[in-house]
Amino acid sequence: MREGLLEMSQKERDRLKVVQGLEQRHLKQVEAAKRLGLSTRQIQRLLQRVKREGDRGIIHRLRGRPSNRKISTARRERILAELRSRYQGFGPTLASEHLARQKLLVSRETLRKFMIQAGLWKPRRQRVEAIHVWRERRAAFGELVMMDTSPYRWLEQRGPVLQLIAMIDDATSRFWGRFTEHDSTEENLRTLGDWLRRYGRPVETYTDKNSIFHTTRSVQWAEQLEGKPARTQFERAVHELGIRPILARSPQAKGRIERLFGTLQDRLVKEMRLAGVNTIDQANRFLQEVFLPSWEQRFTVAARNSRDAHRPLRREHCLEEILSVREPRSVANDYTVRWQGQRWAVARQHVQPGLRGARVELERRLDGGMWLRFRNHYLALHPCPEPPLAASPSGLRPPELAAKIKLKPIPKSKHIPAPNHPWRNATFLFCKKNDISTLR
Repeated sequence: MREGLLEMSQKERDRLKVVQGLEQRHLKQVEAAKRLGLSTRQIQRLLQRVKREGDRGIIHRLRGRPSNRKISTARRERILAELRSRYQGFGPTLASEHLARQKLLVSRETLRKFMIQAGLWKPRRQRVEAIHVWRERRAAFGELVMMDTSPYRWLEQRGPVLQLIAMIDDATSRFWGRFTEHDSTEENLRTLGDWLRRYGRPVETYTDKNSIFHTTRSVQWAEQLEGKPARTQFERAVHELGIRPILARSPQAKGRIERLFGTLQDRLVKEMRLAGVNTIDQANRFLQEVFLPSWEQRFTVAARNSRDAHRPLRREHCLEEILSVREPRSVANDYTVRWQGQRWAVARQHVQPGLRGARVELERRLDGGMWLRFRNHYLALHPCPEPPLAASPSGLRPPELAAKIKLKPIPKSKHIPAPNHPWRNATFLFCKKNDISTLR
């Protein structure tokens, strides 16, 4: 600042203009106090200071002086040392929460400034995004539940890439999730079953157009005969439970669960690192027993309507039967069916008339059990051992190798009659010809 040049804020310039009006007697003290929102005594003190010090008297006395609440340099260096050693990669919000547990109280914005100055955090660039219409939360808990999967290095370099299958309520942000190795139909049905047993049946589910939740195949002939549309196993299960499925047309449409994954990829990953979680079993135990209770205290909100929209599971809702994978099959003559190259047989005491050759529904449940559904009755199945491999005719090759090597068939030689064969005798041929003509 050059000598004789004062730096003032817009508020200070407005005050100076009003004080100059008082000095020139263009304004009265009551009117000036009303304009500036001050009392008349404050106006009198301000006028006396300007008369005594000039325009500099309008500037606040604390301008250029350090704050009395400024964090000391030693405390600042201690905080940065903790961030570099223990909380590396943490964001300002999560880092401030963990520092508070160590009695190092610092606001997240102050910590953000420290981290930017130390090169531990990069401020996000402001970017122009597409406009998406805001949608109000649902009114009650259980009206709409979103479901999705996030593949990520949840264990960082301590374990394999895991899939987090999660469900979040739209009204309260209460969620439930499981870590799995694969994103399959069975794992999504297990996660849905966990939600159903904890809370009940929601009114609607909101998913994307993944092949697990939606199919584009044409209707099969068996479905046409029964008047059923083409559905995936998940769609069929929620239909039997009386839940209305909704398919999102864009990731932004299910932004609540997308933002959930963004938060978990920051917070949950670092929390599991501090807890020493290295396996999928430890990750599921930590998520459901430690992280979820703290999440409900911190991030869940109260719904506008206090009622619970979840509906209870009734007697006809047998989850073991509904949350299963079903495929149509035909029963062979030996009362066996095939599933993925494995033969399954019906027990002898369960054989019924009309079962052989019938069109049935094979059901693989989440516990690994196999059942056959015939005329609305369930028949238990047991695996059949594969027939033993036959050895080679010479007995020199083992059965495993003989099954792989296909022996070439020996070609049959053409039969040539001997020279003295009766067919070669002309008299025999003449007699045979006369006999045939006589018979005619």
